[in-house]
Amino acid sequence: LASDDACRTFELDDTFFGAVGGEDVEKGMATAELHIRRVAEGCFDLHFRVHGEVTVLCDRCLDEMSQSIDTEASLVVKYGDEYSAEDDYVTIPETEGTVDVAWFIYEFIVLALPIKHVHAPGKCNRAMIDMLNEHSATRSSDGDAQESIDPRWIELLKLKESKD
Repeated sequence: LASDDACRTFELDDTFFGAVGGEDVEKGMATAELHIRRVAEGCFDLHFRVHGEVTVLCDRCLDEMSQSIDTEASLVVKYGDEYSAEDDYVTIPETEGTVDVAWFIYEFIVLALPIKHVHAPGKCNRAMIDMLNEHSATRSSDGDAQESIDPRWIELLKLKESKD
């Protein structure tokens, strides 16, 4: 770790995402800024800002889509006897003296992604949407969605209605 306050900038491209080996994001173009500040002897505050675009799969049509990211996160890194990472605190052995921040940057990116990844309306793969509509449990012949009901439930509903 740097002995004084420092700032580092990393350009993240497809090579970075491929090397990290994560499953959620495999491509992208982003910039990670890392500010390192010594807060005590053997203790450092690492502040990250990551912004750019990554490629994720659309939850609806499974095609790739671009997702903007802009996030900030912090870690406290201190020297200790052995490596450990808990919450926002990382301990590294004094003999090692360095911490690989690549996985932390990747995790910050993944955490910044919205839970639902979908294309803007009308941008999904049309063939996949047609296939989904064909196999959907709901059908629409006149624009109103009607839910198909399993015949076993119909018999149970009849029993319930007879008791009322």
